[in-house]
Amino acid sequence: MTALMPQLTGGRVLREALRGQAGRITGSALLSTGHQAGEAMVPVVIGLVVDRAVGTGSSSELLVWLGVLGAVFVTLSFSFRFGARLGERAAEQAGHVLRVRLTDRVLDARGGADTGRLPGALASVATSDAGRVGMVALALPLGIAGVLGLVVGAVALLRVSLPLGLLVLLGTPLMMGLAHLLGRPLQQRSEVEQDRIAHTAGLAADMVGGLRVLKGIGAERAAAERYRLSSRAALTATVHAARAKSWHDGTLLAVNGLFLAVVALVGGRLAADGTISVGALIAAVGMAQYLIGPLSMLVWVNGELAQGRGSAARIAEVLSSPPAVGGDAPLPGPVTGRLAVRGLTHAGLRDLNLDVDAGQLVGVVTADPAHAEALVDLLGREREPDSGTITLDGHDLSALDPEAVRAALLVVAHDADLFEGTLRDNVVTSAAPGGTPADRPDGAVAAALPQQRAHRAADTVAPPGTGTAELLTAALAASGADEVAATLAAGVDGALAERGRSLSGGQRQRVALARALAADAPVLVLHEPTTAVDAVTELRIVHGVRRLRAGRTTVVITTSPALLAAADTVHFVADGALTASGTHEQLVREHTGYRATVLA
Repeated sequence: MTALMPQLTGGRVLREALRGQAGRITGSALLSTGHQAGEAMVPVVIGLVVDRAVGTGSSSELLVWLGVLGAVFVTLSFSFRFGARLGERAAEQAGHVLRVRLTDRVLDARGGADTGRLPGALASVATSDAGRVGMVALALPLGIAGVLGLVVGAVALLRVSLPLGLLVLLGTPLMMGLAHLLGRPLQQRSEVEQDRIAHTAGLAADMVGGLRVLKGIGAERAAAERYRLSSRAALTATVHAARAKSWHDGTLLAVNGLFLAVVALVGGRLAADGTISVGALIAAVGMAQYLIGPLSMLVWVNGELAQGRGSAARIAEVLSSPPAVGGDAPLPGPVTGRLAVRGLTHAGLRDLNLDVDAGQLVGVVTADPAHAEALVDLLGREREPDSGTITLDGHDLSALDPEAVRAALLVVAHDADLFEGTLRDNVVTSAAPGGTPADRPDGAVAAALPQQRAHRAADTVAPPGTGTAELLTAALAASGADEVAATLAAGVDGALAERGRSLSGGQRQRVALARALAADAPVLVLHEPTTAVDAVTELRIVHGVRRLRAGRTTVVITTSPALLAAADTVHFVADGALTASGTHEQLVREHTGYRATVLA
């Protein structure tokens, strides 16, 4: 059974992100509070200057209070500078930690995070949503500082006038409650906005990646129309979210303005009645103006919290995605490469039974291409079967660690991607071979090298002398990718564009096959590896693969007559079940369904 990932909620993701930056958030909150307290004290000190220095005409008092005012400005300036630096650092670090967590989840060997999600959508979650959650680490200390700034202002007003202080103390909680209520629609619309944007980004990435295919089948207009509709939906969601934010910010600012006007009017009335002094009135009016700052800050903080909660919910959905496969047991070694499929049922496959002997080259033909895709997914541990088992050397794959399985049983999909970099990096570095040619029990690579080197130009590969160089040479020659290297100005050190777009379809297939061969896995499963190459190149690849993989188990899921003719045994799967087994020649001669599938 597949183990479930820990269930996460948006609130938990948000709390964990903030907890990880607790030190920086605390430091930022303290310094930002110092800044707000200093801002609050400025009008109070100015009022004292008026009452105790200007009103009395005392020069000494004037110098003292001007010095106090200067110290207040120095303190608040220092606090703002370093508090903002700590807050920004906390926001960036929190976002970075989330991006790493998301990347680890997406790259988890057990899979599942990408189920039902486009790659572009996952990228949007890991960038935009992680950034929004990270911003909460900046907003939180500023929110704390804003609240404490209001408290300092209220206390100062209490010292000036009891009615003014009570007005601020009672009015502030009401303002914060109203801000929370107004933030709910913004949070909901922010979630929808991010979801639409992520979906549109995923479509764009898919369109760019499959542009050649779209042009080949004449589907550019249909793809463009699909993207246009998705983009329009994203635009509509963004407009709705912006409208909600403007309504949120505008309403709170209007209410804040009314609140401050009331504070100023009450203060003016008290001064007119002689209840407070002229200096106290100046302090009260200055305090009312100061309160605009923390109240506006709280409006911004509330908006960031609303958007952060929405993004945290989307991140939690990805992080808590159930894995596609389970298993954690190590794979006992050494691996001989004996495969057995028993009672396999999944995606159209029905009670399928197959046997692959160690060291054999075996062909598998499926009458329905969807069944081939299903078998590739199951052998590659991308999915768990509905029922049945696949065993490697008698060990059930579903109980084994997926990474250990993939190291021993390498499955190469028909549409395997290449990476931006050199041809050498794509073949050798990306392959991460499990052993050098010297580790091979039969020395097949070393034996194949003299014959294969005759097929390449002397300057297309690195000079032999190390296991890696020999493996590169052998893999390139066996796959026909040495001809690709010969077309590059720098040979195997020539650069390839992202996903190998600088190569033709047949060249990409050959490089992908070279990478698979260079991995030198005990068991190699190839799915239609030669569909884009010409017949002459395909025949050369057939001989090269058989020679290089001698003594290793190789399964080729294909309908290519050339590949199947080289196989020791061929299994024919029709209607999801094993229908016939034998050599290619026998099945062509004796089985009508096989003949129709392979020779059609």
